[in-house]
Amino acid sequence: MSRCPPSMNFDIHTLTLAQWAVLAVAAFFLGLSKTGLPGAGILAIPFIAAVIPAKASTGLVLPMLIVGDLFAVAWYRRHAEWFHLVRLLPYAVLGILIGWKIMSHISDAQLRPLIGIIILVLLGLHVWRSRSAAEAPAPKSRWVPATLGLSAGITTMLANAAGPIMTIYLMTMRLPKAAFIGTGAWYFLIVNVLKVPLSAQMGLITPASLWINLALSPLIIVGSLLGIRIANRLPEKLFGRFVLALAALGAIKLIL
Repeated sequence: MSRCPPSMNFDIHTLTLAQWAVLAVAAFFLGLSKTGLPGAGILAIPFIAAVIPAKASTGLVLPMLIVGDLFAVAWYRRHAEWFHLVRLLPYAVLGILIGWKIMSHISDAQLRPLIGIIILVLLGLHVWRSRSAAEAPAPKSRWVPATLGLSAGITTMLANAAGPIMTIYLMTMRLPKAAFIGTGAWYFLIVNVLKVPLSAQMGLITPASLWINLALSPLIIVGSLLGIRIANRLPEKLFGRFVLALAALGAIKLIL
């Protein structure tokens, strides 16, 4: 299983200028999503998958996500709410292991539409709950972190697509903007680092993919810096609308 399938043996020297441009835009959006507009990163996934073979693209994206995570954690480290992380992480780790086990038995084409539909349903429930109980406290039931944490773990391992699910959880918990970004930053840094040995074992991270990661790192940092400026200027309500809209758009892209 550690052997790299033929479709993953792409040559960095065969990438055209247009393909590099697509990867650069994707890297910028990944950085932007980590510090300013959570959920925007899901928009980069289809772009990368259009340039790099689908399975290999998951390994290419992972180190890029970690670069953005490190930048976000460095900036928002004091704003994380560890209570929510402690609730989520055990279920997320279980989800990652489940996703790792089933990854060789399901294709992206089968998985992504299902993820998209689930996300849209959850978004609809969140919006309905917000309007019908605007002043209600955040739910304390254990099924919320259990369900969403497990779902996020599975989807992040299979498709790097846990962003919309985490958006739903953090919005449901009614976290303020800085705590929203800081908690999400720590969550994704931890789970993405945990995914590295599993992805490497499956041959999804290769020397070629790491060279591309290195070349694109400056774009991730630029996106992260711009994301900080955007987050500082966005009012709380507008921030919430943006991240929900991006989560919905990401879910639709997964379905299509």
